Amino acid sequence: MPGDPGVDPYSVVSLFAGAGGLDMGFHRQGFRILWANDIDPDACATHGMWSDSAVVCGDISRLDELGDIPRSGVIAGGFPCQGFSLAGPRKIGDERNALYRFFADLVERNQPYVFVAENVKGILTLGGGRIMEAIIQDFSDRGYDVFPSLVNAAGYGVPQERWRVIMIGARKDLGLAGYRFPDPSPDRIDMRSALACVPPPRDGDVCADSFSSRYMSRNRKRGWGEVSYTIPAMGKQVPLHPSSPDMVKVGRDLWRFGDGGATRRLSWQEAAAIQTFPEGMEFAGSLTSRYRQIGNAVPVKLAEAVAIEARRIIESGLD
Repeated sequence: MPGDPGVDPYSVVSLFAGAGGLDMGFHRQGFRILWANDIDPDACATHGMWSDSAVVCGDISRLDELGDIPRSGVIAGGFPCQGFSLAGPRKIGDERNALYRFFADLVERNQPYVFVAENVKGILTLGGGRIMEAIIQDFSDRGYDVFPSLVNAAGYGVPQERWRVIMIGARKDLGLAGYRFPDPSPDRIDMRSALACVPPPRDGDVCADSFSSRYMSRNRKRGWGEVSYTIPAMGKQVPLHPSSPDMVKVGRDLWRFGDGGATRRLSWQEAAAIQTFPEGMEFAGSLTSRYRQIGNAVPVKLAEAVAIEARRIIESGLD
């Protein structure tokens, strides 16, 4: 298949880019981030600290105010799914799904070779699977074959139990007859390795909010030789540091902290290391904002695995 004149196959436009976990993975695999957008000013500032791409902060649904979005070989992002109703595929047009529709419309208009979308695993079962069927059909009507894969980041070099759906869409003229995301590695990076170079937290590095009944409803601590629980976007829900005493179950959906040592949450730097951001990376904004940016991100190592697949699909189609 001939390439598109003027379009670099290894360039990326990123929507809902956040601090840039997905973009950083592509960047590390030799892709060029042309343009990135997020509505969070802190996330945009963080992205700009490591990236030389055009970072446009604003509401992506108000395109006229953001300027032209360049064509690229890849469009990447993670559209929100809150508006997808259990009532059925017709709800794909729900006004709350404006961000999904914008993502899909931009893919149709700019015709990248590949698009990548990351989402929570629950999107696979919404409406008994009919929502995912509708998304696949919607992109098919726009000229793309879509291959969703449920992956655990722990199998791709991330020291964290984190299940996500990776949707890879290939333009139909690439001739991709079928696709399967690579199997996970049986090897795991544990928290001892992940946190080895992270310095002890300073004042203000650890969320000190009270522990809610929601927090205390399940175990929040894993040991040095294990992978972490999922890093969430809310600092007060972040798992405990592995040096904390083991939690003790005292009833149904009720745990207490163990004795014999100090109990604390992971610092934002430790959370960033578990999300495989590079050592010493800074994040803009308050402590709450830093935790949010880190928890919302695609782990960088998982993003690298996705970028390798995007490159393979593009190159197979261009041969």
